[in-house]
Amino acid sequence: MSNLDLFESGCTDDNSGSSDESPITAMRRLIDLLNRWEHAYYVLDAPEVPDSEYDKVYLALQQLELRHPDLIQIDSPTQRVGGKPADGFEQVRHRVPMLSLGNAFEDSDVIAFDRRVKELADLPTDTTIAYAVDPKFDGLAISIHYKNGVFEQAITRGDGTVGEDVSANVKTIRSLPLKLRGTAIPEHLEIRGEIFMTKKDFLLMNQRQAELGLKVFANPRNAAAGTIRQLDPKVAASRPLRFYCYGAALEREQLRELKTQSSMMRWLSEMGLPVSELSQTALGAQGLLTFYRTVGDRRGALPFEIDGVVYKVDSFDLQDQLGYVAKAPRFAVAHKFPPDEVLSRLLNIEVQVGRTGSITPVAKLEPVKVGGVVVSSATLHNLDEIQRKDLRVGDQVLVRRAGDVIPEVLPFSGNQRNPGSSAFVMPTHCPICNSLVRKEEGEAAFRCTGGLVCKAQLTQSIIHFAHRRAIDIEGLGSKLVEVLVDKEWVKTPADLFRLEFDALVQLERMGEKSARNLLDSIEKAKQTTFGRFLFGLGIRHVGEATARDLAAHFADVDRLMNATEEELLEVNDVGPVVAESIRQFFDEPANQQVVRDLVSLGVSWPTEEIKLTDESHPFFGKTFVLTGTLSQYSRDEAGALILARGGKVTGSVSKKTDYLLAGEAAGSKLDKAAALGVTVLDENTFQGML
Repeated sequence: MSNLDLFESGCTDDNSGSSDESPITAMRRLIDLLNRWEHAYYVLDAPEVPDSEYDKVYLALQQLELRHPDLIQIDSPTQRVGGKPADGFEQVRHRVPMLSLGNAFEDSDVIAFDRRVKELADLPTDTTIAYAVDPKFDGLAISIHYKNGVFEQAITRGDGTVGEDVSANVKTIRSLPLKLRGTAIPEHLEIRGEIFMTKKDFLLMNQRQAELGLKVFANPRNAAAGTIRQLDPKVAASRPLRFYCYGAALEREQLRELKTQSSMMRWLSEMGLPVSELSQTALGAQGLLTFYRTVGDRRGALPFEIDGVVYKVDSFDLQDQLGYVAKAPRFAVAHKFPPDEVLSRLLNIEVQVGRTGSITPVAKLEPVKVGGVVVSSATLHNLDEIQRKDLRVGDQVLVRRAGDVIPEVLPFSGNQRNPGSSAFVMPTHCPICNSLVRKEEGEAAFRCTGGLVCKAQLTQSIIHFAHRRAIDIEGLGSKLVEVLVDKEWVKTPADLFRLEFDALVQLERMGEKSARNLLDSIEKAKQTTFGRFLFGLGIRHVGEATARDLAAHFADVDRLMNATEEELLEVNDVGPVVAESIRQFFDEPANQQVVRDLVSLGVSWPTEEIKLTDESHPFFGKTFVLTGTLSQYSRDEAGALILARGGKVTGSVSKKTDYLLAGEAAGSKLDKAAALGVTVLDENTFQGML
């Protein structure tokens, strides 16, 4: 007798129904049973039945649905995977933006946060604030929509305003209910949570990937993010994704009814949504710090990766009173754990030669995994830094990665220095061209004096010249530039415009189509702007903003090449050091020849640059810094809009900064702006000022 017969015939079995049970009733009963078992297994971590029993009932439901396809229910476990692979992901605007959080790193930051909450709410300093506290999962933020309690849509965070519809992939997550429990469920409910993998599941999946010769992921977060962006939901279904809910985007009336964040989390849990067992409430700053240390002590033993904890003011009325700043709420903060540190050994110190000839020491390390990434080399910046840290080849060292950025090498206090360890000595001659290495007075960096004679400097100069923010030659990557320099086909930037099709097609991996595309891109790059052209020349101390200022002031390359240092000092923010550097560059006959060659080969720009004369515009004369990911513009586009209205764009926040335009994941620049009292603009405010 088949499992289908078992559930349609009324045969006696623990899970069988009555003999007169209709197909839809039997189907509903099996779905509820399977969903209950999935919740117990994936959410409560307390399996009720062995896998074989689950498989038997699942097969019975599957067969019943095959016989009655018109009765298939949307929350059936069989419907978690279905449909053809997608061509791409649809862009969807969030009904309520998915905001980022401010960060706290030290105890003093948490105490300051608690004090700031009371100050902003005009509460007495001895008031004890109640906070809802949660672990900060190291996964992928997601917004999930339910309609009448049934899963409808899942949208990635994206830039916080617009995300991607990844519903087919998210439906495959078995810890996520396709239908909510209970009766008092809003018609529309938007859940916010995190998609992740447990450490154990991640390791097993990576083992399986390696055995099959497939991609092995660096860490659980990358694996979860990569899985959700698979176009075929069957791939997502085959990977062990999990989900935890940390909140909901509710209407104001619902918030008033629930009153607190903690009561909302209990309400969501009662609907069958998975909520972390670590979630609780804490009182005052000391309660927050106690929770932080308790979770930190348990961090290594937790089944999933976390990178901190999150504090939210528990009262919705108080949250509403505190409001938001830029794209972050004032009532919440993420308290990050210290960066990962791993012990390694300094095997060697090599040097790299940069575009301006700077000689940078690089540590070669015993490969170690730090923060989910294997690190085998790291910059040591300069000789002064090495001597300050007293780093020697052969030493045990600490390798640290803070926030998934460039790894840092630190001295290890327990290092038992090998008698044979050796101090680093800066080479006297360039390892690439053998030119003299010299340290200029007042600088930390040593430099190769070879200029473009040095292939390393030449290669980096050509890469810089072709960069999208300079001349913008699409398809001219660093590897191809190295080949062209090695073959001596390119000795100056001008030689790029002399490349010929017959020569290019002889290069390895360079077919006819690639050669034609590259030459088309080179031809297109001839039409540029004076500012981009100047930036592409790679004049020391001349960044994008200074290049644009020079272009607007001089408008003509001959005028600039012949300008005295006094005339250069008339340009906005050009000081003596920059003026001297520009003058030295154009005093070199070889550089003058390169400029003349580029112009004769057809590189040109409009004769008139934008005139910055609208002094009535609020951007005129103001200094901007851009940070984070913008949703309406690229940073280049936003910068161009500011420049066209008489503003200036710089790369770092200082007391001279007037505005910080902050997008998603703004980071340390936002913190520095707050500390200096710099006005922070979100995109809507920026748009209004435009």
